[in-house]
Amino acid sequence: MTEQVTRRSSANRFVSHGVAHVDTPRRDEPVLVNFVLVPKFTMLALTSAIEPLRAANQLSGSNLFEWQIFSENGEAVVASNGVVIIPDGALPQRSAPGYVFVCGGVEPESTSSAVIADWLRAQWRHGHTVGSLCSGAYVLAEAGILKGRKFTLHWENIPGFREAYPDLDPVERSYCIDNRLITCAGGIAAAEIALRLINDHCGAELGQAAMNMCLLTHRRTAEDPQVISIAARLGTRNEYLVRAVEFIEAHVDEEFNLAECAAYSGVTLRQIQRLFRQHLGITPMDYRNNTRLRKARILLSETNMSVMDVALACGYSSSSHFAKAFRKKYGVSPSKFSNFG
Repeated sequence: MTEQVTRRSSANRFVSHGVAHVDTPRRDEPVLVNFVLVPKFTMLALTSAIEPLRAANQLSGSNLFEWQIFSENGEAVVASNGVVIIPDGALPQRSAPGYVFVCGGVEPESTSSAVIADWLRAQWRHGHTVGSLCSGAYVLAEAGILKGRKFTLHWENIPGFREAYPDLDPVERSYCIDNRLITCAGGIAAAEIALRLINDHCGAELGQAAMNMCLLTHRRTAEDPQVISIAARLGTRNEYLVRAVEFIEAHVDEEFNLAECAAYSGVTLRQIQRLFRQHLGITPMDYRNNTRLRKARILLSETNMSVMDVALACGYSSSSHFAKAFRKKYGVSPSKFSNFG
Protein backbone atom coordinates (compact mmCIF):
# COMPACT_ATOMS: atom_id res chain seq x y z
CA MET A 1 0.00 0.00 0.00
CA THR A 2 2.81 2.40 0.91
CA GLU A 3 4.55 1.60 -2.37
CA GLN A 4 1.35 2.42 -4.32
CA VAL A 5 0.91 5.77 -2.53
CA THR A 6 4.57 6.66 -3.18
CA ARG A 7 4.17 5.84 -6.84
CA ARG A 8 1.03 7.99 -7.13
CA SER A 9 2.70 10.87 -5.29
CA SER A 10 5.73 10.68 -7.56
CA ALA A 11 3.53 10.65 -10.66
CA ASN A 12 1.73 13.82 -9.54
CA ARG A 13 4.87 15.88 -10.05
CA PHE A 14 4.60 15.29 -13.77
CA VAL A 15 0.92 16.32 -14.11
CA SER A 16 0.07 20.00 -13.68
CA HIS A 17 -3.46 21.46 -13.67
CA GLY A 18 -4.86 23.52 -16.53
CA VAL A 19 -8.10 24.55 -18.22
CA ALA A 20 -7.63 22.93 -21.63
CA HIS A 21 -8.33 19.20 -21.87
CA VAL A 22 -7.98 16.47 -24.48
CA ASP A 23 -9.59 13.07 -23.97
CA THR A 24 -6.68 10.67 -24.22
CA PRO A 25 -6.57 6.96 -23.42
CA ARG A 26 -4.53 6.33 -20.28
CA ARG A 27 -1.37 4.30 -20.53
CA ASP A 28 -0.49 1.41 -18.26
CA GLU A 29 3.04 2.81 -17.94
CA PRO A 30 4.32 6.28 -18.78
CA VAL A 31 6.84 6.85 -21.56
CA LEU A 32 10.19 7.53 -19.86
CA VAL A 33 12.51 10.18 -21.28
CA ASN A 34 16.00 10.60 -19.79
CA PHE A 35 18.24 13.63 -20.26
CA VAL A 36 21.98 13.56 -19.59
CA LEU A 37 23.58 16.97 -19.10
CA VAL A 38 27.15 17.90 -19.95
CA PRO A 39 28.74 21.13 -18.67
CA LYS A 40 27.68 24.28 -20.54
CA PHE A 41 24.64 22.55 -22.04
CA THR A 42 22.05 24.73 -23.76
CA MET A 43 19.10 25.48 -21.49
CA LEU A 44 16.72 26.28 -24.36
CA ALA A 45 17.17 22.82 -25.86
CA LEU A 46 16.47 21.06 -22.55
CA THR A 47 13.36 23.08 -21.69
CA SER A 48 12.07 22.89 -25.27
CA ALA A 49 12.23 19.10 -25.05
CA ILE A 50 10.50 18.88 -21.66
CA GLU A 51 7.71 21.45 -21.94
CA PRO A 52 5.67 19.70 -24.69
CA LEU A 53 5.75 16.51 -22.59
CA ARG A 54 4.52 18.47 -19.57
CA ALA A 55 1.79 20.03 -21.73
CA ALA A 56 0.68 16.59 -22.94
CA ASN A 57 0.34 15.39 -19.34
CA GLN A 58 -1.59 18.51 -18.36
CA LEU A 59 -3.94 18.32 -21.35
CA SER A 60 -4.70 14.64 -20.75
CA GLY A 61 -4.79 14.93 -16.95
CA SER A 62 -2.70 11.78 -16.75
CA ASN A 63 0.90 10.67 -16.39
CA LEU A 64 1.65 9.89 -20.03
CA PHE A 65 5.30 10.95 -19.86
CA GLU A 66 7.92 11.04 -17.15
CA TRP A 67 11.40 12.51 -17.39
CA GLN A 68 14.61 12.30 -15.41
CA ILE A 69 17.75 14.42 -15.56
CA PHE A 70 21.17 12.87 -14.96
CA SER A 71 24.72 14.16 -14.78
CA GLU A 72 27.89 12.11 -14.94
CA ASN A 73 28.32 11.98 -11.15
CA GLY A 74 25.00 13.32 -9.87
CA GLU A 75 26.42 16.75 -9.12
CA ALA A 76 24.91 20.04 -10.27
CA VAL A 77 25.61 21.14 -13.84
CA VAL A 78 26.06 24.74 -14.97
CA ALA A 79 24.30 25.57 -18.25
CA SER A 80 25.80 27.83 -20.89
CA ASN A 81 23.67 30.70 -19.54
CA GLY A 82 25.07 30.26 -16.02
CA VAL A 83 21.95 28.68 -14.51
CA VAL A 84 22.70 25.73 -12.24
CA ILE A 85 20.63 22.56 -12.64
CA ILE A 86 20.49 19.94 -9.88
CA PRO A 87 19.90 16.55 -11.55
CA ASP A 88 17.83 13.67 -10.24
CA GLY A 89 21.02 11.68 -9.81
CA ALA A 90 24.11 10.18 -11.36
CA LEU A 91 24.08 7.92 -14.40
CA PRO A 92 22.26 4.75 -13.31
CA GLN A 93 24.41 1.63 -13.17
CA ARG A 94 21.65 -0.42 -14.71
CA SER A 95 20.40 0.27 -18.20
CA ALA A 96 18.03 3.27 -18.12
CA PRO A 97 14.56 2.45 -19.48
CA GLY A 98 13.02 4.64 -22.19
CA TYR A 99 14.62 7.26 -24.41
CA VAL A 100 18.03 8.72 -23.58
CA PHE A 101 19.15 12.15 -24.84
CA VAL A 102 22.50 13.76 -24.12
CA CYS A 103 22.24 17.56 -23.96
CA GLY A 104 25.20 19.46 -25.35
CA GLY A 105 25.97 23.13 -25.68
CA VAL A 106 28.94 25.41 -26.17
CA GLU A 107 32.56 24.27 -26.35
CA PRO A 108 31.55 20.63 -26.95
CA GLU A 109 35.05 19.38 -27.66
CA SER A 110 36.22 20.38 -24.19
CA THR A 111 33.05 19.34 -22.31
CA SER A 112 32.39 15.92 -23.86
CA SER A 113 32.80 13.10 -21.37
CA ALA A 114 34.31 9.68 -22.02
CA VAL A 115 32.31 8.32 -19.07
CA ILE A 116 29.01 9.51 -20.58
CA ALA A 117 30.06 8.23 -24.01
CA ASP A 118 30.76 4.75 -22.60
CA TRP A 119 27.44 4.79 -20.74
CA LEU A 120 25.52 5.80 -23.89
CA ARG A 121 27.22 3.02 -25.84
CA ALA A 122 25.93 0.57 -23.26
CA GLN A 123 22.38 1.95 -23.60
CA TRP A 124 22.63 1.59 -27.37
CA ARG A 125 23.84 -2.00 -27.08
CA HIS A 126 20.94 -2.79 -24.75
CA GLY A 127 18.55 -1.79 -27.55
CA HIS A 128 17.46 1.62 -26.28
CA THR A 129 16.74 4.62 -28.46
CA VAL A 130 19.43 7.22 -27.83
CA GLY A 131 19.88 10.73 -29.14
CA SER A 132 21.26 14.18 -28.66
CA LEU A 133 20.19 17.80 -28.38
CA CYS A 134 22.29 20.67 -29.75
CA SER A 135 25.98 19.62 -29.78
CA GLY A 136 25.37 16.35 -27.92
CA ALA A 137 26.32 14.56 -31.14
CA TYR A 138 29.95 15.00 -30.05
CA VAL A 139 29.32 12.50 -27.23
CA LEU A 140 27.49 10.13 -29.58
CA ALA A 141 30.49 10.30 -31.93
CA GLU A 142 32.80 9.38 -29.06
CA ALA A 143 30.46 6.49 -28.26
CA GLY A 144 30.87 5.20 -31.83
CA ILE A 145 27.15 5.35 -32.56
CA LEU A 146 27.02 7.75 -35.52
CA LYS A 147 29.02 5.99 -38.23
CA GLY A 148 26.87 5.24 -41.27
CA ARG A 149 23.84 7.01 -39.78
CA LYS A 150 21.98 10.21 -40.55
CA PHE A 151 22.34 12.77 -37.78
CA THR A 152 22.55 16.48 -37.05
CA LEU A 153 23.70 19.06 -34.52
CA HIS A 154 23.56 22.84 -34.21
CA TRP A 155 24.78 24.63 -37.35
CA GLU A 156 27.36 26.60 -35.33
CA ASN A 157 29.04 23.37 -34.25
CA ILE A 158 29.01 21.59 -37.62
CA PRO A 159 32.27 23.08 -39.03
CA GLY A 160 34.20 22.13 -35.89
CA PHE A 161 32.57 18.70 -35.77
CA ARG A 162 33.62 17.97 -39.35
CA GLU A 163 37.20 18.90 -38.52
CA ALA A 164 37.17 16.71 -35.40
CA TYR A 165 35.43 13.75 -37.08
CA PRO A 166 36.25 13.86 -40.82
CA ASP A 167 34.75 10.39 -41.34
CA LEU A 168 31.32 11.53 -40.10
CA ASP A 169 29.01 13.77 -42.12
CA PRO A 170 26.23 15.59 -40.25
CA VAL A 171 23.34 17.12 -42.20
CA GLU A 172 22.08 20.65 -41.59
CA ARG A 173 18.54 19.70 -40.61
CA SER A 174 16.32 20.60 -37.66
CA TYR A 175 16.25 16.99 -36.51
CA CYS A 176 16.97 13.49 -37.78
CA ILE A 177 15.44 10.14 -36.90
CA ASP A 178 17.42 7.10 -38.03
CA ASN A 179 15.84 4.02 -36.47
CA ARG A 180 16.97 4.07 -32.79
CA LEU A 181 18.97 7.27 -33.22
CA ILE A 182 17.29 10.67 -32.71
CA THR A 183 19.32 13.86 -33.02
CA CYS A 184 18.30 17.50 -33.20
CA ALA A 185 19.95 20.86 -33.70
CA GLY A 186 18.88 22.11 -30.29
CA GLY A 187 16.92 25.27 -29.48
CA ILE A 188 13.24 24.96 -30.24
CA ALA A 189 14.02 22.08 -32.62
CA ALA A 190 14.06 19.96 -29.45
CA ALA A 191 10.33 20.70 -29.13
CA GLU A 192 9.82 19.10 -32.55
CA ILE A 193 11.34 15.89 -31.19
CA ALA A 194 9.06 15.99 -28.13
CA LEU A 195 6.00 16.60 -30.29
CA ARG A 196 7.01 13.66 -32.47
CA LEU A 197 7.12 11.43 -29.37
CA ILE A 198 3.67 12.67 -28.33
CA ASN A 199 2.28 11.94 -31.80
CA ASP A 200 3.84 8.49 -31.96
CA HIS A 201 2.74 7.39 -28.49
CA CYS A 202 -0.49 9.30 -27.91
CA GLY A 203 -1.90 10.38 -31.25
CA ALA A 204 -2.03 13.45 -33.50
CA GLU A 205 -4.83 15.22 -31.60
CA LEU A 206 -2.84 15.43 -28.38
CA GLY A 207 0.28 16.33 -30.36
CA GLN A 208 -1.50 19.27 -31.99
CA ALA A 209 -2.95 20.39 -28.66
CA ALA A 210 0.48 20.29 -27.01
CA MET A 211 1.84 22.29 -29.92
CA ASN A 212 -0.89 24.90 -29.38
CA MET A 213 -0.07 25.06 -25.67
CA CYS A 214 3.55 25.85 -26.53
CA LEU A 215 2.39 28.56 -28.98
CA LEU A 216 4.15 26.83 -31.87
CA THR A 217 2.35 27.78 -35.08
CA HIS A 218 4.33 25.71 -37.55
CA ARG A 219 5.64 22.19 -37.25
CA ARG A 220 8.86 21.58 -39.12
CA THR A 221 9.70 18.28 -40.71
CA ALA A 222 12.98 16.40 -40.42
CA GLU A 223 13.94 17.76 -43.84
CA ASP A 224 13.57 21.43 -42.93
CA PRO A 225 16.81 23.44 -42.71
CA GLN A 226 18.01 24.87 -39.40
CA VAL A 227 18.38 28.44 -40.63
CA ILE A 228 16.61 30.66 -43.13
CA SER A 229 17.46 30.48 -46.83
CA ILE A 230 20.27 32.48 -48.40
CA ALA A 231 17.71 34.74 -50.09
CA ALA A 232 16.00 35.52 -46.79
CA ARG A 233 19.35 36.06 -45.09
CA LEU A 234 20.52 38.48 -47.77
CA GLY A 235 17.17 40.24 -47.97
CA THR A 236 16.94 39.78 -51.72
CA ARG A 237 15.62 37.18 -54.16
CA ASN A 238 18.08 38.11 -56.89
CA GLU A 239 18.91 34.66 -58.22
CA TYR A 240 22.36 35.64 -59.51
CA LEU A 241 23.48 37.06 -56.18
CA VAL A 242 22.07 34.06 -54.30
CA ARG A 243 23.99 31.69 -56.56
CA ALA A 244 27.17 33.71 -56.10
CA VAL A 245 26.88 33.55 -52.31
CA GLU A 246 26.10 29.84 -52.53
CA PHE A 247 29.32 29.35 -54.53
CA ILE A 248 31.44 31.39 -52.11
CA GLU A 249 30.14 29.60 -49.01
CA ALA A 250 30.65 26.17 -50.59
CA HIS A 251 34.29 26.95 -51.50
CA VAL A 252 35.33 28.98 -48.47
CA ASP A 253 38.50 26.94 -47.84
CA GLU A 254 39.69 27.08 -51.46
CA GLU A 255 41.53 29.67 -53.53
CA PHE A 256 38.90 32.19 -54.63
CA ASN A 257 38.36 32.63 -58.37
CA LEU A 258 35.93 35.44 -59.13
CA ALA A 259 35.62 34.37 -62.77
CA GLU A 260 34.47 30.88 -61.70
CA CYS A 261 32.03 32.44 -59.24
CA ALA A 262 30.61 34.69 -61.95
CA ALA A 263 30.29 31.78 -64.38
CA TYR A 264 28.51 29.68 -61.75
CA SER A 265 26.14 32.58 -61.11
CA GLY A 266 25.45 33.19 -64.80
CA VAL A 267 26.71 36.78 -64.96
CA THR A 268 29.80 38.68 -66.08
CA LEU A 269 32.63 39.86 -63.83
CA ARG A 270 31.37 43.43 -64.00
CA GLN A 271 27.80 42.37 -63.20
CA ILE A 272 28.79 40.30 -60.15
CA GLN A 273 30.77 43.20 -58.70
CA ARG A 274 27.80 45.50 -59.20
CA LEU A 275 25.35 43.01 -57.62
CA PHE A 276 27.37 42.74 -54.41
CA ARG A 277 27.78 46.53 -54.12
CA GLN A 278 24.12 47.20 -54.88
CA HIS A 279 22.59 44.64 -52.51
CA LEU A 280 25.24 44.10 -49.81
CA GLY A 281 27.42 47.19 -49.99
CA ILE A 282 30.63 45.14 -50.25
CA THR A 283 32.69 43.37 -52.90
CA PRO A 284 32.58 39.61 -53.55
CA MET A 285 36.08 39.36 -52.06
CA ASP A 286 34.88 41.15 -48.90
CA TYR A 287 32.02 38.68 -48.59
CA ARG A 288 34.39 35.78 -49.08
CA ASN A 289 36.80 37.09 -46.44
CA ASN A 290 33.98 37.68 -43.94
CA THR A 291 32.74 34.13 -44.53
CA ARG A 292 36.23 32.69 -43.92
CA LEU A 293 36.63 34.67 -40.71
CA ARG A 294 33.21 33.58 -39.42
CA LYS A 295 34.21 29.95 -39.95
CA ALA A 296 37.56 30.59 -38.24
CA ARG A 297 35.81 32.16 -35.26
CA ILE A 298 33.64 29.04 -34.91
CA LEU A 299 36.63 26.68 -35.10
CA LEU A 300 38.60 28.69 -32.56
CA SER A 301 35.63 28.69 -30.19
CA GLU A 302 34.47 25.11 -30.55
CA THR A 303 37.56 23.02 -31.25
CA ASN A 304 41.09 22.57 -29.91
CA MET A 305 42.62 23.15 -33.36
CA SER A 306 45.78 25.23 -33.46
CA VAL A 307 45.74 28.68 -35.04
CA MET A 308 47.74 27.30 -37.97
CA ASP A 309 45.28 24.44 -38.50
CA VAL A 310 42.34 26.86 -38.38
CA ALA A 311 44.07 29.12 -40.90
CA LEU A 312 44.55 26.22 -43.32
CA ALA A 313 40.97 24.96 -42.80
CA CYS A 314 39.68 28.41 -43.75
CA GLY A 315 41.79 28.81 -46.87
CA TYR A 316 44.63 30.99 -45.57
CA SER A 317 48.14 30.23 -46.82
CA SER A 318 49.86 31.41 -43.63
CA SER A 319 49.00 31.89 -39.98
CA SER A 320 50.38 35.45 -40.02
CA HIS A 321 48.05 36.49 -42.86
CA PHE A 322 45.16 34.88 -41.03
CA ALA A 323 46.06 36.47 -37.69
CA LYS A 324 46.26 39.94 -39.26
CA ALA A 325 42.83 39.57 -40.92
CA PHE A 326 41.26 38.12 -37.77
CA ARG A 327 42.64 40.89 -35.54
CA LYS A 328 41.40 43.57 -37.96
CA LYS A 329 37.90 42.02 -38.01
CA TYR A 330 37.43 41.14 -34.33
CA GLY A 331 39.97 43.31 -32.49
CA VAL A 332 41.79 40.37 -30.91
CA SER A 333 44.40 37.88 -32.08
CA PRO A 334 43.28 34.31 -32.89
CA SER A 335 45.48 32.85 -30.15
CA LYS A 336 43.87 35.06 -27.49
CA PHE A 337 40.36 34.45 -28.84
CA SER A 338 40.75 30.65 -28.81
CA ASN A 339 39.60 28.79 -25.71
CA PHE A 340 42.68 26.61 -26.14
CA GLY A 341 45.15 29.39 -26.87
